Amino acid sequence: MVKWLWRAAWLLVPLAAAVRLFLPGHDLAAFSLACLALIPLANTMGKATETLAGHLGPAAGSLLNASFGNAAELIVGVVALRHRHIDLVKGSLTGSILGNLLLVAGGSIVAGGLRQRTLRFNRLAAGASVTVLFLSVTAMAAPALLASLHETSALQIRQLSVGISVVLLVMYGLSLLFQLHTHADVLLPTEEPAKEKRRLSRPGVALGKLFLSGAATAVASEILVASLHGVTAHLPEMFVGVVIVALVGNAAEHSSAIAFGWRGEFDVALGIPWESSKQIALFVAPVLVFVGLAVGAPMDLAFRPFEVVAVGLTVISTALYALDGETHWLEGAFLIATYVVLALTFFYLR
Repeated sequence: MVKWLWRAAWLLVPLAAAVRLFLPGHDLAAFSLACLALIPLANTMGKATETLAGHLGPAAGSLLNASFGNAAELIVGVVALRHRHIDLVKGSLTGSILGNLLLVAGGSIVAGGLRQRTLRFNRLAAGASVTVLFLSVTAMAAPALLASLHETSALQIRQLSVGISVVLLVMYGLSLLFQLHTHADVLLPTEEPAKEKRRLSRPGVALGKLFLSGAATAVASEILVASLHGVTAHLPEMFVGVVIVALVGNAAEHSSAIAFGWRGEFDVALGIPWESSKQIALFVAPVLVFVGLAVGAPMDLAFRPFEVVAVGLTVISTALYALDGETHWLEGAFLIATYVVLALTFFYLR
């Protein structure tokens, strides 16, 4: 039943296109349908990537997952940059990090905490994730502080952002080396529950699904961005990016993490939001900086002060529960509450 619902949800793409073409005054409806369409598309892309990873083996498979795990967010970002919605792109990057580290991790902890008194996970993996995420805060804060404390031209900020983007991409590569090669043996889960053996579809079928869902995601993103003008008349563009676009782009991934938490596979449950946040900060963001230069919509890494503060508080919150290698349901509830507070604040940020 659930499988058929996911398949039927693909019809949302042509439905959103029809509303956009034949009902031009209904931007909110087209935007809503496009957002909903991104959820099954992201799910299909994730499943196809997982299938291909299963055929390639652990190392290559992990690299593939790392490269395509946030493909939907990357496609939405590229389309938004083509339409010069830079605030939307920055907001979606910020929102993805906040949503993963607070809402998804918190939901996973609460789900697991309903069945276990104390939840334990790999401390080394947690510490490595926190360290990498601190770099993302530094990368966001440096251009913002330079722009606010000194008379700096937009060109200089963009040049600084390009330099920082190169550093982030290098560190992303080094983090993959750490994860897949030098410390792969010590990053194993603290406990490995018995897992069901799933039949993997043929790699050709998975590859076809990946390209088809990617193309459909690009169409849905075009509709979403084209309908944005009617939506921002009611909601701030920053809020749309931070909360709405970020949530729908990660919805399928969010549900998977919470399901792993409920089943007791807690290293996997927390690994999903941690890895996704690392990808967004060290890979997607710098790639979008270069894409912006290529399409004539130069994007820098000078995020708004409150965005920097919000990500900084989020990383601190992650460190508080993660570095000792164990947690409980109340800490998960606090993470969710922190996300709600920040999301409400973004609603009033113009």
